[in-house]
Amino acid sequence: MITMDMKERFEGVIGKRVLVVGLGKTGFSLSRFLKRLGAEVIATDIKPISDIAGGEELQCLGVTIEAGGHTVKSFLSSDLIVVSPGVESDMPLLEEAKRKGTEVINDIELFSRYVDVPVFAVTGTNGKSTTTTLLAEIFKRAGRKVFMGGNIGIPAMEYFEGTVRFELCVLEISSFHLELVKTFCPRVAVLLNITEDHLYRHKSFKDYADVKFRIFSNQGKDDYAVLNVGDPAIRERLGRQGLKSNVIPFTTSGRLKQGLYLRGREIVSTLGGKEDVYPAEGFYLAGVHNTENIMAVIAAASVAGIEKETLCDTVKNFRGLPHRMEFVREFSGVRYFNDSKSTNGGSLFKALEGIGKGKRVILIAGGKDKGGDYGFLREIAGEKVKLLIVIGEAKKRLKDALEGVAGAMEAEGLKEAVTLAGSMAQPGDVVLFSPACSSFDMFRNFEERGEAFKKLVEGLREC
Repeated sequence: MITMDMKERFEGVIGKRVLVVGLGKTGFSLSRFLKRLGAEVIATDIKPISDIAGGEELQCLGVTIEAGGHTVKSFLSSDLIVVSPGVESDMPLLEEAKRKGTEVINDIELFSRYVDVPVFAVTGTNGKSTTTTLLAEIFKRAGRKVFMGGNIGIPAMEYFEGTVRFELCVLEISSFHLELVKTFCPRVAVLLNITEDHLYRHKSFKDYADVKFRIFSNQGKDDYAVLNVGDPAIRERLGRQGLKSNVIPFTTSGRLKQGLYLRGREIVSTLGGKEDVYPAEGFYLAGVHNTENIMAVIAAASVAGIEKETLCDTVKNFRGLPHRMEFVREFSGVRYFNDSKSTNGGSLFKALEGIGKGKRVILIAGGKDKGGDYGFLREIAGEKVKLLIVIGEAKKRLKDALEGVAGAMEAEGLKEAVTLAGSMAQPGDVVLFSPACSSFDMFRNFEERGEAFKKLVEGLREC
């Protein structure tokens, strides 16, 4: 709901000619909000109008839609351009608009200029959605009115819709969001890990890692940076560039004088000059990667003054998210896990790391290749994987990268892969679907891919 107070805050946008680039969920939310606020909105997308969800609604609101391609005129005649995260920030028309002097930002930057409550922002290559959701659940259990959005599927601008007066925001932030931020300054910024991903968009791993670190760039002495110092890429950059905010480190390897670390089966926190101990076991969230996620949540929630009991109870009862190491079923003594959210090698590494010792994993992997390296998976695959079944466009690269460390088979698609896995598995084995690739060669998204896997596994029958 647009209020007078909101109009006063957004005075700099009202009446301006604003171009929204990209009409997915974020672009739709941006266009609708800006039009209701009183801006002159043009929304552009390379898709035809028939493929744009909500296009008719936007047109009824008075948004001008340019579908099927972009026009130079719209880019060069706008007062402000707001870019959706799926749009490459260096596309030529955007560069031309910048040279003309037009400001180019994204939805997170626009959101950050007008949000009026503390923001807790979570980024990293893997674990963002789980950590964001768990942190939001802890705040809810503590009685806080919290908005959760961002890369998790709820556009940040939805914060300004409705009538709820939120007390704080928890946002999942991607590297795409961080490319165009200028003033974005979360009260608490969490960086979980950095492994190769999105190299088709970022020029190199260094550039990708540097973009991730931008989440801290505007923080000051009253803000907090929660970082996984057990991650080599994070540790190396932290050593090179000091942060202006209060650093809260965490790690699952080694001890820390200040921060959070693992001691046996306990998570030790030394924040605020006192030692607190939390259990590291007995949760639905299993594996080292989830221990890291829980450490990050403890740090962020502690900054917000959440009591230990509330924090522990929420973590204990949190079952995780679909398609993230999701237990599907046990059939003929074999356990099947759906990790369709795994879209890079680092995510697959974390999935294998979380499975107990022994060479008993039948791994189904592959999809649309994102340009990352798979060679670093050889050691852990050698320890955990007894059979690799590869599918999709990336199957040859995956098979070549892991040649010799495990038996390997190719399948034409997911259905054949699940059938092969079921026929080859022995009691005590784990069938893990962790693609390490995007889904776009065979599926619309990782959710559709994961649902297809679960349906195939549920359909397995005794021979």
